[in-house]
Amino acid sequence: MKSAHIFLATAAVTVALGSTAFAQDITTGRLAAIAERGSIVLGHRESSVPFAYLDENQNPIGYSIDLCMAVVAAVEETLGQELTVQFVPVTPQTRIALMANGTIDLECGSTTNNLTRQEQVEYLPVTFITGTQILTRADSGISGIEDMEGLRIALAQGTTNERAIMAAMEKRGIAIDILPVRDHAEGMLSLETGRVDAYSTDHILLHGLIAKSRAPEDYAVVGEFLSYDPYALMVPRNESGFELVGKRALAALFRSGEIDEIYDRWFGPMGIEQSDLLRAAFQLNALPE
Repeated sequence: MKSAHIFLATAAVTVALGSTAFAQDITTGRLAAIAERGSIVLGHRESSVPFAYLDENQNPIGYSIDLCMAVVAAVEETLGQELTVQFVPVTPQTRIALMANGTIDLECGSTTNNLTRQEQVEYLPVTFITGTQILTRADSGISGIEDMEGLRIALAQGTTNERAIMAAMEKRGIAIDILPVRDHAEGMLSLETGRVDAYSTDHILLHGLIAKSRAPEDYAVVGEFLSYDPYALMVPRNESGFELVGKRALAALFRSGEIDEIYDRWFGPMGIEQSDLLRAAFQLNALPE
């Protein structure tokens, strides 16, 4: 695999693909385009710990990156050629558009699969399950969204979390001042510098931000879950051949149990165990060949 970065390429994928993968039509669509250019373009987040973020050398790493590299290995197996891996940073505001217009082939981040987004893009099977919560200072006195009347919260634009907070405000009849931010890094910085009283996104990302902060003990994730957010790798819409390669790659990881090793590598240090619902999702998508 010709890439400027070295990542985990999952050997189980190659073994599990078998000869059926070569029976696919690779002369049309996204697979043909990838084969012709000799490269595959991965969209990645820069601060979605531990899913996709930059290491000390500014290289993309994380749980979703490892899963995407398994898909890349499957695409290479299907095409019978090595591919150059190109990385393009994406944000909540750009990821859907860059997938829909063909700039990226596969998105490796922390993106929720929902029906509205499926009007423009498609998704591979669920890889994580989370929901919207609130990050605040441990001494703020905030224990949930009800305590934020008249306070200020940072929200990344174009996210399901933004919609969840707005819906919760309307349902409860409370007024919260909203500071729009570009991404998680900016949201966390706004909290650290006192520009806001809280930042809200998916609970697992909030725990990741705490883990990477200078003083983890100063922050707390509070409140009930305000949304249901099943994460999945995003792929182009109406590209069934490419989508099937991705499904095969993930099904191989789910069947072999290698998904547990990848999960533990990234979530083990955070003390975040797989939920029963996530285990069930892995089992349901461990489809046989």
